[in-house]
Amino acid sequence: MANLKILSFGAGALGTYIGGSLAMAGEQLVFVEQPSVADELRQRGMRLDLTIDKRRNAKEAYILNLSSFVVAPSLEDALRYGPFDVALFALKSYDTAAALEGMKPFAEKLPPILCLSNGVDNEPAIANALGADKVIPATVTSAIGRRAAGDIVLERLRGIGIATTHPLSDRLLAAANSAFLNAEGFSNAAAMKWSKMLTNLIANPTSAILDMTAAQVFANRKLYELEIQMLRECLAVMEAQNIPVVDLPGTPARALAFAARLPLWLSKPLLARAAGSGRGAKMPSFHIDLHSGRGKSEVEYLHGAVVRAGEKFGVPTPVNKILTETLMKLTNKEIPLEEFAHQPEKLLALLRG
Repeated sequence: MANLKILSFGAGALGTYIGGSLAMAGEQLVFVEQPSVADELRQRGMRLDLTIDKRRNAKEAYILNLSSFVVAPSLEDALRYGPFDVALFALKSYDTAAALEGMKPFAEKLPPILCLSNGVDNEPAIANALGADKVIPATVTSAIGRRAAGDIVLERLRGIGIATTHPLSDRLLAAANSAFLNAEGFSNAAAMKWSKMLTNLIANPTSAILDMTAAQVFANRKLYELEIQMLRECLAVMEAQNIPVVDLPGTPARALAFAARLPLWLSKPLLARAAGSGRGAKMPSFHIDLHSGRGKSEVEYLHGAVVRAGEKFGVPTPVNKILTETLMKLTNKEIPLEEFAHQPEKLLALLRG
């Protein structure tokens, strides 16, 4: 089977890990990055620390130079290396709309897009902008740490999921597994994406709002009850849409859903352990985004998506709604960061009200 020619939108954590791994396996990669980042990558190459993956027998990080990939300072420049078989799209959901506006003038030249972004709104947005045949739903469950552009570390190896509903799916699965990415196919793309989103909800907005670790959140009985209510709302929304929970590579999402329905005293040890092992010592992503001061949050596209689907299908989602609204107010600096910091009772009172 011929090698794939792949366009990667950005050399962020996922773009570098997925794209870099595919380049190491012999696929042809062209990365699109901002001009200053493109120049930097041309000079120093990419660095992938994959030493925890014992199959690779790597004693130190891999350094990829320009003999392994191409980096272009604009989409127009990148497309000169085409035509491409597929593109990798792994941006934050809050960057999707702007990225698609930049892609629309080149829609005819763009290949199908493998969408690895979190949330359930990105694939519909890509389909609306570029056409339904131009999107392949996917997800990543491996944990990747980003040190700099083009410089990542594999922190926890799990895998990736790829929808099997596209003509390219089989080739993509074969290429991903040749690159040690632990790829698994899913016939139900909605189940794959919603199940991943379910796992992303845990302790994410609560940690950001309260400036507390996931472990601290789970140690508080009332906050733990809040987390369970949040998960149960998502599960009810999925059920209303006839979307089942499915296990993802290295991620037992069905066990999470089962635990969320157990009595609280029985579920807490299971979920606390799952939350801790999933993130390690890192703060959840919403906390990182909020305290970076970048003025953006994916809560609108995760918990907010639960709220919007709940409204559409008649499922109440009060906990997800309050958490979304509160975190967005903090993000937009409508209220100061200190408003709820280390004050669980204040947030709980807001939810009761």
